[in-house]
Amino acid sequence: MKINTALILCAGQGKRLNPLTLKTPKPLLKINNITILERCIDIIKNLGVKKIFLNTFHLNNQIFEFIKNRKFSIEVEIIEDGKEILDTGGGILNMIENSKDNDFIIFNPDTLWQKDYLDEINKMQKLYFSNGLNNILLMVNKKLSFDENLKGNFNLNNNLLKKDETNEFIYTGCQILNRSLFKNYKIKNFSISKIWDELLKNNKLNGFESSNKFYHLTNLEIFKKLSDL
Repeated sequence: MKINTALILCAGQGKRLNPLTLKTPKPLLKINNITILERCIDIIKNLGVKKIFLNTFHLNNQIFEFIKNRKFSIEVEIIEDGKEILDTGGGILNMIENSKDNDFIIFNPDTLWQKDYLDEINKMQKLYFSNGLNNILLMVNKKLSFDENLKGNFNLNNNLLKKDETNEFIYTGCQILNRSLFKNYKIKNFSISKIWDELLKNNKLNGFESSNKFYHLTNLEIFKKLSDL
């Protein structure tokens, strides 16, 4: 089995990157002359996914123009959050409602996605289907984070995520989720962490460990450091 539809979360206001994001939406910021959104779309194409939905809110006209002018060799459809921003959970649900698929691979473009991730994501996808899972998050040990100030979100043991005093693992911004996880939710502003927390309570939040160096566009200071690499 294979995932055919990817979602990219592009609606955020990127306040930690002000003043850059006052005039440019975060997904269109460039590192080494390539927008972080384009890096994300490239890895999705290389995964063999057939269609991308991405959501917009902040400075959405620029993202419309970018997608229209770049003419990517994969179908990209833009779904607007609407009059109010929907946050990660609401944004994902709003995109899912426009698809007939049940399983979705979801990306945050804040991570600098590179081809090194392809093998890991394919293995994560294989584990998801072979074990009949409804969720799995790509995680990385915080020792591999370029931004040394990033705190861990969970601990990972035998592909199961838990929260404790140490939380050595950071969520990379890539996950696979099944539509069924959203059955009790409506399209409104809510964070995907609400669904994660429900799964955590029932010992059913799954993780897959990445061994790649983790580059994440956290704030202005990190953006400058990444631009100098």
